[in-house]
Amino acid sequence: MLFDTHAHLNAVQFDEDREEVIQRALDEGVSHIVVVGFDRETIKGALDLAEGYDFIYAAVGWHPVDAIDMAEQDLKWIEELASHPKVVALGEMGLDYHWDKSPKDIQMEVFRKQIRLAKKVDLPIVIHNREATEDVVRILEEENAEEVGGIMHCYSGSLEIAKKCMDMNFYISFGGPVTFKNAKKPKEVAAEIPMDRILIETDCPFLSPHPLRGKRNESSYVKYIAAQIAELKGMSVEEIAEKTSDNAFRLFGINR
Repeated sequence: MLFDTHAHLNAVQFDEDREEVIQRALDEGVSHIVVVGFDRETIKGALDLAEGYDFIYAAVGWHPVDAIDMAEQDLKWIEELASHPKVVALGEMGLDYHWDKSPKDIQMEVFRKQIRLAKKVDLPIVIHNREATEDVVRILEEENAEEVGGIMHCYSGSLEIAKKCMDMNFYISFGGPVTFKNAKKPKEVAAEIPMDRILIETDCPFLSPHPLRGKRNESSYVKYIAAQIAELKGMSVEEIAEKTSDNAFRLFGINR
């Protein structure tokens, strides 16, 4: 059974057929899904789904692109939600230097506050990193994020940085890009790092895997990521599904 560790089934792209998308995931062997909320609206949507389906869990946090919109009461709200029985992680959080909506200093401040909150409530964190690797790693080190660990979501960095992150108690999660024909770096990292540190995800509705690039992504497509990693590791898809699911259960503290 497959575990999609990062999905946005709360996104508007699924408003017309959300139930069918979830059923397709089940039909394709997906046993568990973590839906990520990263602002006021999507956090509510993630909780609604987690409360509505036994096999869906939620991660709640604040996205770096929207850091400028985060108020003190939002952080308090996330702290309250951390005790919800279906909330298994805080995030996604981190830094995003691709878009310029939120100034870097505000992104860093919001990132640090969320790491400190995660340590307070003892939940792992889900890291969003876009064009900000050096600062992300530095802040994780400075804030002693290894105390809670977490996930480097949709990892696209180097093997060297992946090793640094694993040393800080982080799992490396692969999504659609690892299946792209020209994705040399993610393939190299997935082939080299130990199986007990790998997770798989879709990040749906974004980043559809090959051969579905350009279409709306969905949780059932996590099977393509599992198949690609199986090929890179010289293992069966069933072994990859089992080991990555074990990793996810362990990280999120979910009983099988």
